Amino acid sequence: MRRLLLVRHGSTDATRQSAFPRDEPLDERARQQAARLAARLPQRCEAVSSPALRCRETALAARLDSASDPALAECDFGAWAGRSLADIDAADPAAARAWMTDPDSAPHGGESLTDFARRVATWLDGQAQRTGNAVAVTHAGVVKGALVHALGAPIESFWRIDVAPLAITELHAHDGRWTISRVNQLLDADAAA
Repeated sequence: MRRLLLVRHGSTDATRQSAFPRDEPLDERARQQAARLAARLPQRCEAVSSPALRCRETALAARLDSASDPALAECDFGAWAGRSLADIDAADPAAARAWMTDPDSAPHGGESLTDFARRVATWLDGQAQRTGNAVAVTHAGVVKGALVHALGAPIESFWRIDVAPLAITELHAHDGRWTISRVNQLLDADAAA
C-alpha cells in the first residue's frame, strides 16, 4: 500500500493577491505556519517537493528532507505569471474565459489544463506502484489534478476543487488504485488566513 500526503505550500504574496505565481518565497507568516506541519507529517518517509522556492521552503520549515521532482511543478502559466485573473479578465476576457472553459486552451503560452493534468496523472500513476509513506509538497493545481485523476472524474471537475495553503490531502493506493482518505485538512482555523 502507498500512503501519499499531498501538502500545498504556504502562502506567498501572489497567493494573497489571487495572482498567478512567479517563483517566489513564502511570506513570513506562512514560514511560521509551515513549521507547525512537522508535527502533522511522518518524518521517516519519502519526501518530495516541487522545485518551486515556495514548496522547498515549506518542506524545509516542516523539517522534511525532500528531493525536488519537476513533475510536481505548478502549471506553467506563461505570460500570465505574476498577474491576477481579474487583471487578465479585464484585459482579455475571451482569453480568460477560454482558459476556464476549454481544457485544451493555453492562451497564456504555457501549459493547457489537459497537458498539466496528464503530467500530474503520470506522476500519480507511478506513485500508485510504490509502497510505504510519502509526503509531496506541491501546489494547489497539482493536488486538484491528483484528486481528479484519483476519482476518474472529468477534467472540468478541476475547477470545482479548492485547496488552501498548507492543507493536507491524503490518498492511499491499493493494487494501483487510489482511494481518498482526507481532503484540504488545515492545521488549524488560522492556517489559511
